[in-house]
Parts: sequence; structure tokens; C-alpha cells
Amino acid sequence: MATIVPAEAQAAAASSTRRFDAPVHPVARLLFLALVVGGFGYAAVSVIRDTQLAGTPLASGVFLFLVLALLIALGFEFVNGFHDTANAVATVIYTNSLPAHAAVVWSGFFNFLGVMLSSGAVAYSIVTLLPVDLILNVGSGAGFAMIFALLLAAVVWNLATWYVGLPNSSSHTLIGSVLGVGLANQLINSGTGGTSGVDWSQAGKVLTGLWMAPLIGFFAAALLLVVLRYVTRNPKMMEAPEGDAPPPRGIRALLIFTCTAVSFSHGSNDGQKGMGLIMLILIGCAPTAYALNRTQPASETPAFVASARAASAVLERKGAAAVPLDRARPVLRQALERRATIDPQVYGAVIAVSDNLSRRVTTYRALSNVPAGATENVRNDMYLVLETTRTIAKSPRAALNPADADVLKDYQGRLEKGTRFIPLWVKIAVALALGLGTMIGWKRIVVTVGEKIGKQHMTYGMGASAELVAAGTILAADRFGLPVSTTHILSSGVAGASVASGQGLQRRTLLQLAAAWLMTLPVAMLLSGVLYWMLLLVVRAGGL
Repeated sequence: MATIVPAEAQAAAASSTRRFDAPVHPVARLLFLALVVGGFGYAAVSVIRDTQLAGTPLASGVFLFLVLALLIALGFEFVNGFHDTANAVATVIYTNSLPAHAAVVWSGFFNFLGVMLSSGAVAYSIVTLLPVDLILNVGSGAGFAMIFALLLAAVVWNLATWYVGLPNSSSHTLIGSVLGVGLANQLINSGTGGTSGVDWSQAGKVLTGLWMAPLIGFFAAALLLVVLRYVTRNPKMMEAPEGDAPPPRGIRALLIFTCTAVSFSHGSNDGQKGMGLIMLILIGCAPTAYALNRTQPASETPAFVASARAASAVLERKGAAAVPLDRARPVLRQALERRATIDPQVYGAVIAVSDNLSRRVTTYRALSNVPAGATENVRNDMYLVLETTRTIAKSPRAALNPADADVLKDYQGRLEKGTRFIPLWVKIAVALALGLGTMIGWKRIVVTVGEKIGKQHMTYGMGASAELVAAGTILAADRFGLPVSTTHILSSGVAGASVASGQGLQRRTLLQLAAAWLMTLPVAMLLSGVLYWMLLLVVRAGGL
């Protein structure tokens, strides 16, 4: 094989193609299939066990519907695995740090580990973008139409961009799908222009992370490469690999570490998006088992009641008006739909629902004792109080002092513990889907990242800089509960490192990446909105 010099992009492409074409051992294929079947079988058995323990086994029709929904949700994570994680392995493959097949297996394992050790903070951040009425009635026909529409739209766009080899963002796609469903729901049901169907304050927070990601990746990777050049004083760091020769031991260890960090951080952030959607599906199909966190011990009840009373006292001091319970829930729904919670009537409605909730939880002694018939109502009341108090606390107009803000935050945390939880089997199923997806279909994206961004072959320093920035940014976003795009951060990081190294950028690829970045949100919104409308017609025609 001819020695590869930086200018020989065509030789690099031929070399990479030959490396990618290495056959997969039959035993590996059998192991892969066994993990797929075993993982999904474990999920099905877990659902049956959980619903039986809750005292409400699923009817066969509902169970089959749930299986279909879970297949699509896990399919999204599977596609996410081979679509996004290809970014993590591109650098180690193109610097000869790891063989291609070893790299994807290594990355898949650390994606799995990232999901299993994730905080859960990101899981519900995208879910809160959905319309209030659909979240409260997720088990209705409209609720299921919503879930199927946004999942199918996300999978279709991810597969389309993968097919042409574009490193598109799965996070960007999913958020676009969620926004599309929200806008379509509002247009269909009220015709008020669509804007109140989406929580734009939460959407702004989420979208800020997405549009900032490419800028962070580009400039931070460029800066880090300059720092590496002057700190390491190792000329090898700024060289491209020669032929198939691996890099020096220290550099190779660094590149494998950065690949590991990106894979782990990708799993910890992106895996949670699927978890949140799967929990919506479970709440809709089996609310008795999954609407409330029944693992909460009875010892938590007194602290929950005390926190609720303290929160009510805060709102009373803010001038809460008396609101009867039968009017309180509609008041809270309308306040959340209109994003108008700074109002004495809303404060009074929170107190009415919260006090009633405290009395019921005290009567039941623990969430695990809530009867099947009351589960959905208790969960919806907790959701209404949680989201309303959160919106109040975030508004400067509420003028809360630090002590009162801490009281509301404590109450919100206790409400979250009761409703926002991830069963172990859900984590395992998502981790398997994401990890196994990493090992399939990665070649198209790897070639784009490794060969088509910079004009010359990737150097060791470029690969290390891009991946260190990506891993650090994603882990920081996970800490603050923000969904970010691994694809955007890493591909822009490669571009930034290419510029800092003195290489040029391939204009055609950059235009394609920019087009995918700009088109993803509107296309995903359009796809999910149209799918939601079509599925809603089917649901209503069937009288569901």
C-alpha cells in the first residue's frame, strides 16, 4: 500500500474503503442477533411483570400496541447509534489508532455504559416541549398519534440524511419533530396561529444549545489545537499517519481516550431522549404501572406533605386568590397553555390542587399504595403543580426572594421524584439499542467526517482536539439537562481544527452540512406535523 501524504485525499479514500470492507466474523453476527432478541425479550418480560405487580395486566391488544410503539422508539435510538456515533469513531479510524470494526465495538460498549450511568436530567427536557393537553392525555388516541408521528418523522429524516452520508443531528431532528406536533395540534384544535401549542421558553433553552454547538465546536477545537501545538512540543502530534502505521503509543492512547469520552458522553446525553419518549408510551399504555414512581418509600410522604405546605405558604404571601378545586385544574391547564402563570388565580389554583394532592398522598401513605383508578389523576395533578410552580419560579415577575425560590425548588424536586423516573429495564433497552446501532451503518458518516471536511488528511492533533471539545461540551450539557448535538459539535470541531492546522475546508461538504443543519428543523417539523394530522384522522375515524 502506498504511503499516504497529506495531499493525497484520493489515496486516503481508497485505503479507508479497503479497511471498511473487512468481513464480519459469523460468531459476531450471531452474538449481535442474540443481543437484539434478548434485549427486546427482556423489555417485553419487564412490562408484563411490572403491570402484573401493579395489579392491572395488559390486554393482548394493548400489549401488542405497546410492543409496536417500543419497537419504533428503540428503532429511533438504534438509528441514532449508527448515525451519530460514527462521528466518535471517525478520528480513531482515520489516524489508524484502532481498526474500524474494533473501533465501532469499543464505541458501542461505551455508548451502552454512558446510557446506563446517565443522570436522567435530559430525559424529560424534550418531553416538556409537548402540548400540555397531549401530555395529560397521552393514553388517548391523540396522544398515541403524537408519539408515533414524532418518532416516525425523526427516524425517516435520520435515515434520509444517513443514506446520503450527511452527519445530521438526531437531537435537532427529534426536537423539530416535537415542535411540529405541538404546532399541528394547536392549529388543528384551535386555529389560533399555532404559537401556544409549544412551550417557547423551554424550546428557546433547548434550541440555544443546538445552535451554539457548531460555534463551540469550531472555535474551541481550533483554539485547543493551537494550545496542543505549543504545549506538547511534539511534532508528531501535528502529522498525518503514514500508510496503515499506528500513531506513537502516547498519541494513540490519547486518541482512544477521546473516542471513549465522546462515545460515553453521547450515550449519556442522546440515550436519555429515547428514555423520555418511552416513558410517555408506557404512561399511555400502562398508567397504573408507570405513571407514578411506586418505588418511593412511605418515609418520603411526611417530607412531601411538609414541602407542599411550605410552597402553598409562599404563594399565599404572593396574594393567592381562593379557587375551588373543581375550577383549579382548568385554571392551571389554561395558564400553562398560555404561559401566563403570574396571576393570583393561578396561585390559588396551585394551592387548591396541591392541598388536595397532599391529603390524598397522606391517605394512601405512599405512592405505591395509590389505587389503580386514581393513578392517572394523581399523576396529572402532580404534573400540573410541577410545571406551574416551575414556570412561576422562572419568571422575574414573580419577584421571589431566594428563600421562597428554594422552597418552590424543593417542592418541585419532590414532585419530580414521584413522576419522572426511569425503570432499569428502560435504561438497559435503550443502552442496547444505541450501543448495537453504533455497530451498523457507520461507514457513510465516517467517510464524510474523515475525508470530506478538511482538504488534507486528518492529523493526530486534529482528531484529539475535535473529540476532546465534543466530549467536554456534551458532558457539561448533560450536567445542566440540555440536549445537544454530538454531530454538530464534532463535525464543526473537525472543521475548526482543519482551519487551525492551516488546511483548507472542502466547500461542497461544508455547504451540504450547512444545508442539513438549516433544513433539519423545518423538515422534521413539517414531517411530524403532517404525520400527526394524518394519524389523527385515522384515530378519529376509528372513534378512538
